[in-house]
Amino acid sequence: MASVVGGAVVAAAAAAGGGVGVGATPHVLAVDDSSVDRAIIAAILRSSRFRVTAVESGKRALELLGKEPDVSMIITDYWMPEMTGYELLKKVKESSNLKQIPVVIMSSENVQTRISRCLEEGAEDFLVKPVRASDVSRVFSRVLR
Repeated sequence: MASVVGGAVVAAAAAAGGGVGVGATPHVLAVDDSSVDRAIIAAILRSSRFRVTAVESGKRALELLGKEPDVSMIITDYWMPEMTGYELLKKVKESSNLKQIPVVIMSSENVQTRISRCLEEGAEDFLVKPVRASDVSRVFSRVLR
């Protein structure tokens, strides 16, 4: 079911003429310090027909973004060592080269003040873990158009 939904997301995004061209596969950068959570989100994204690069830290994400400019969206965990997802969001939005990339924050903690702060800083959405295929479909169909 997830691949059908995800295929519809890609098709809808392509039809809308936004960041996804006909035949193009959106490239999503998944950032999470937990190897289990990283594998789960990457599997959901891949089953939804996204090209996924998964990294373990905000620092590594910034390094990759410096070399890989074709990222359609970033989905990042909030709590990570060295650099939180919130700090990664701020760095992306402060960069003239990266600020157009939509960022989605995920967390296992549903804390309204944290959610509001991330959205105010420019996050496209905030997902509460465990992330489901339906969450991905909803967010990506709205953002990648």
